[in-house]
Amino acid sequence: MLFPTLNFGLFFLVVFALAWALPARPGARKLVLVLASYAFYAAWDWRFMALLGLSSLVNWLGGRWVGDPRLAARRQAVLALVVALDLGILGVFKYFNFFMESLGLLLAPLGLARDLPFLALVLPVGISFFTFHGISYVVDLARGDLKQPAGLIDMLLYISFFPQLVAGPIVRAAHFLPQLDRPVDPDRIAATRAFLLILGGLFKKVIVANYLATEIVDEAFRDPSRLGTVDLLVGVYGYAFQIYCDFSAYTDIAIGLAALLGYRFPQNFDQPYRAESLRAFWRRWHISLSTWLRDYLYIPLGGSDAGWRRYRNLALTMLLGGLWHGAAWTFVIWGAMHGLWLAAEHALGRAEPKGWRRALAILATFHFVCLTWIFFRAADLGRALDYLQGLARPAAPELVTPLVLLLLGLMALGQFLPRDRVERVESAALRLPLLAQGALLGLTLVAIDAMGPEGVAPFIYFQF
Repeated sequence: MLFPTLNFGLFFLVVFALAWALPARPGARKLVLVLASYAFYAAWDWRFMALLGLSSLVNWLGGRWVGDPRLAARRQAVLALVVALDLGILGVFKYFNFFMESLGLLLAPLGLARDLPFLALVLPVGISFFTFHGISYVVDLARGDLKQPAGLIDMLLYISFFPQLVAGPIVRAAHFLPQLDRPVDPDRIAATRAFLLILGGLFKKVIVANYLATEIVDEAFRDPSRLGTVDLLVGVYGYAFQIYCDFSAYTDIAIGLAALLGYRFPQNFDQPYRAESLRAFWRRWHISLSTWLRDYLYIPLGGSDAGWRRYRNLALTMLLGGLWHGAAWTFVIWGAMHGLWLAAEHALGRAEPKGWRRALAILATFHFVCLTWIFFRAADLGRALDYLQGLARPAAPELVTPLVLLLLGLMALGQFLPRDRVERVESAALRLPLLAQGALLGLTLVAIDAMGPEGVAPFIYFQF
């Protein structure tokens, strides 16, 4: 069930009505949201509802043990066991065959590759996200960021809550679970802001991301060996803005939907392509993942320890961050490139550039990110290398169109709009009569649907 579809719209209307019919009965309200979330997940593949439930149960039981003061002496051992179970489930479904294939390449000269086992598994949608939610819960308990273990219904809702279930943002347990203990108040909902986020997300996904994909990106990455410099350069620019619009659209819609139900999610994107360094980029891109990796991996590894350990920790964190995105060497290379560049920035310790130097730094950072997007997007390493070779191949452009250039220009300009742009529009909208606000909402939805291409592709991050 995709957000920008009529089916989801009807589904959300029913859930919204049921949830707000029970504001004074928090237990019943949470149960309704759990059942709705499992129905949402079942619409993709009902067989994996058991896996979602298993993840919730493992972390709920683990949390009870981690939070039990009578087991304080064994807390770290229990925590390690629960985290290992979480990662084990993720590893079997997402990485088992990748590691077997890689091992097969090493063993092939010995004639042993044919004996390796492989599993015919479907990758459950959202498994990386709900695994990280589970780890967040037990670690937050062990650190004391959560004061007490969650009840079973609260845990089921935290792991499965449908707005963020399949593609984030990654919501910390210490941020979300306390909200379930507070009474919901419809008068405190910033509904106008929520609808603006949803409309903005629909525009980015239905129009910008879909057109960039169909007009240039898919074709450029399908067979880069037949294209030349201009098409491939514009193609990777197109992918940079396609993945930004696609992913930020999902999280904007998720934040808006959660707000309409009475819950707050953290911001996940902040104009990342205006960053003047890769460090700044990761403070603006997929913020919930970058801060998760920082707090649950980089700092436990030693963080910014003196000497070579800092660079090792940076490189290892980004390497694992790349592998989190997918079981392929292209993702490993993507993460390694980011890790090495971050290590170099830390080693140089540059001050924040000003004036024209800042403009050059923004361009350099953007083009480095675009270079790494080639490995992220390419179907395999061979096609990534073909793409790089094609960037130096003179040829008449075939794919570049005025529409593509217009969309790229608008999205590049959008990276430098005022950071309070949503608040400004919200303030202006609130001055309108309620009927006018509703009419504008309806007209905008109709316009987005009319301007978008036929059909809506799944969000890119569904595969992760």
